[in-house]
Amino acid sequence: MKYVVTTILFFIVFSGSAQNFENSWSGYFSYTSIKDISQGNDKIYAASENAVFTYDLSTNEIQTISTINGLSGELISTIHYSENHNLLVIGYETGLIEIVQDGEENVLTVVDILDKQVIPPNQKNINYFDEYNDLLYISTEYGISVYNLATLEFGDTYFIGAGGTQINIAQTTVAEPYIFAATASNGIKRALLENENLIDFQQWTTIQNGNFKGIQKLGAELYVANTGNTVFNFNPNGGINSVGNFNDIVDFQTFNDVLTITTTTSINAYTEGFQQQASVTSVPEFDYQLLSGYAFNNVFYMGTSEDGILAVPFDSNQAEQILPDGPLFNQGFSIDASPGQLWMNYGDVTVTFNPFPLTFKGISNLREGTWTNISYEELAEKFNTDVNDLVRVKINPNNFEEVFMTSYQKGLLQIIEQQPTTLFNETNSPLEITTTSGGGVEGIRLFGMDYDNQGNLWFTQSRIAEGLIKRTPEGQFQRVDVSDIVNTESELALTEVVTTSQGYVFFGTAQSGLAGYDQNQNKFNRITEGEGNGNLPSVYIRALALDKQNRLWIGTFEGLRVLFNTGGFFEEDTNVEAQEIIIVEDGVPQELLFEQSITQIVVDGSNNKWIATGNSGVFYVSPNGQETLLRFTKDNSPLPSNNIQDIAIDDFSGVVYIATNKGLVSYNGTATAPRENLDEVYAYPNPVRPEFKGNVTIDGLTANANVKITDIEGNLVFEETSEGGSILWDTTAFGKYKVASGVYLVLISTEDALETKVAKIMVVR
Repeated sequence: MKYVVTTILFFIVFSGSAQNFENSWSGYFSYTSIKDISQGNDKIYAASENAVFTYDLSTNEIQTISTINGLSGELISTIHYSENHNLLVIGYETGLIEIVQDGEENVLTVVDILDKQVIPPNQKNINYFDEYNDLLYISTEYGISVYNLATLEFGDTYFIGAGGTQINIAQTTVAEPYIFAATASNGIKRALLENENLIDFQQWTTIQNGNFKGIQKLGAELYVANTGNTVFNFNPNGGINSVGNFNDIVDFQTFNDVLTITTTTSINAYTEGFQQQASVTSVPEFDYQLLSGYAFNNVFYMGTSEDGILAVPFDSNQAEQILPDGPLFNQGFSIDASPGQLWMNYGDVTVTFNPFPLTFKGISNLREGTWTNISYEELAEKFNTDVNDLVRVKINPNNFEEVFMTSYQKGLLQIIEQQPTTLFNETNSPLEITTTSGGGVEGIRLFGMDYDNQGNLWFTQSRIAEGLIKRTPEGQFQRVDVSDIVNTESELALTEVVTTSQGYVFFGTAQSGLAGYDQNQNKFNRITEGEGNGNLPSVYIRALALDKQNRLWIGTFEGLRVLFNTGGFFEEDTNVEAQEIIIVEDGVPQELLFEQSITQIVVDGSNNKWIATGNSGVFYVSPNGQETLLRFTKDNSPLPSNNIQDIAIDDFSGVVYIATNKGLVSYNGTATAPRENLDEVYAYPNPVRPEFKGNVTIDGLTANANVKITDIEGNLVFEETSEGGSILWDTTAFGKYKVASGVYLVLISTEDALETKVAKIMVVR
């Protein structure tokens, strides 16, 4: 009987080169969790969650490859280095494949599997790469795809389940004349390698039933590992013999006639005949969990979940840790920056402010380019209790060495000179543990914080009447009862806090809108959604920011509002209404960030606003919001995700840090805080060369400094008053035309005209 093959998939090659962002961006990814390891070209290649690093075996040099270099930032599932073609191939859980060529700037992005609609999205995971004679056999959750490394083109795809259905292929290996496939639930299959009709499922024969994790060729032998973690010596002509039982095999691969079997706690090397060559079951000073493993040149490279790579020579248990500098984790939840440093924590709450499951992840500090990490275990040991779910961080603006973090479970953490010093909780402060109506313990649910101009730290505690709390510079706590303005018993959470120079404290809620407290008059007010009630688009307040004109920017779960008169918020008989920002796009008026979930708003030195969203990346808008200056998404920048958790700005350098749910990056912003004098004024780039297409930044300015730019003959081409410490010049004469080549004078005077400065800019067309 002759069968007709009804399921055939031909890949049309869709690929392109990803952009390199090293000139304007920096990445700060975590490399602690190692998903896969490969080697070649005298280097070890290690895949972390969504970035890669290389370790040069000759020089011990470490280099990182991330979204800054053009990677996608998606979750990596496997990697393979082809020494024959000098290519690093990266496979992702989404089906995306990226190819990095040694010495090349660009990353080749291959989206054929990712974009193929006949494959369900949850079946595109790249499980394993097996290279043989220029061809890369790609094991996936739907079948086997073939990619030619010489031509960088896809060949056929093999659906080898019954009737040509899609099945999960764990690994393939070639032992001529056959190609073998270990499947997750359909046994071991094989076919003749030279068969030109391998897309016909009938050419694949099931030669062993069962569920398998992997299959590897070791010399003249074949070994398979099943999902029960038993390893078998496999005779494809009949017979399968158990050679060992293991606990939770996580990696199974061969190189140079050495089979490496990695479990969560051990790594083992075997030669032909299943002769054990070496093993490691523990390493002093490291309490590790393994995710991957590789044996090369009599050294085990153990990929851990939290310690990077541990390199252990055979017949030893002494490890060398290989780990690029970086934060503990990629899932930064809150960040804050001051000149030269950044703090980040990893606590997490759901959109309904549920902290469960609880997060135990420690904290990270970037200072002058180097990371200092404090693990959860160190915090727990220091305070003899859990210090979990740290959700907000605030650096003292009057003392950059003092940092506070709120926990949505355990209280207020104080850090001095990078050392955790005090955990304020129910034992040493007025903070109280709250319980549910049923008697369940909720903990001390602290969230937003802000310093006022008197040096007091204000923060919120949820589920308690006295939910607005002030800590004075002397360390005294004062609690304010907010139950008259917010029903604290039913309110899910009090959220962010912002203070004004007039003595007002504004705080958000999850269900009750925006509340304000005038501490001078001990007076409250609150606005909610809808016209006549405050005009908020949502009662769920996720972000608050006070700009340099004393306007309060309000980010909600469903859009943006601005309170233009913060003083009028507490006036009697005044109908307080927050206003939307109306912009004109293509001649049509519309609301800025209409129905967007806004997660953070930060004001830079020029009074521009950086606005973070939950699923649309970052917007950078002008002081009044009428002009979108920049917009960054995953598609046009190295953001690893459009889900932005937080933003912080180093006011001295202008660097903008952006924390996403998949990693931290920074953008070299140009808006800085104003200086005290004009001693450090400079312009960059200088000279302006023909290939430069951006703006010239004039930095080091005082507030409200007047800046004039003239040509050498004194003709005025530009004039502006600074809002912060810098301004931008687009190298045009008042926006009309590009200025000609020549030397241009920058004439600067302070607001009071008591100090002046002259600088020069050379423009080369």
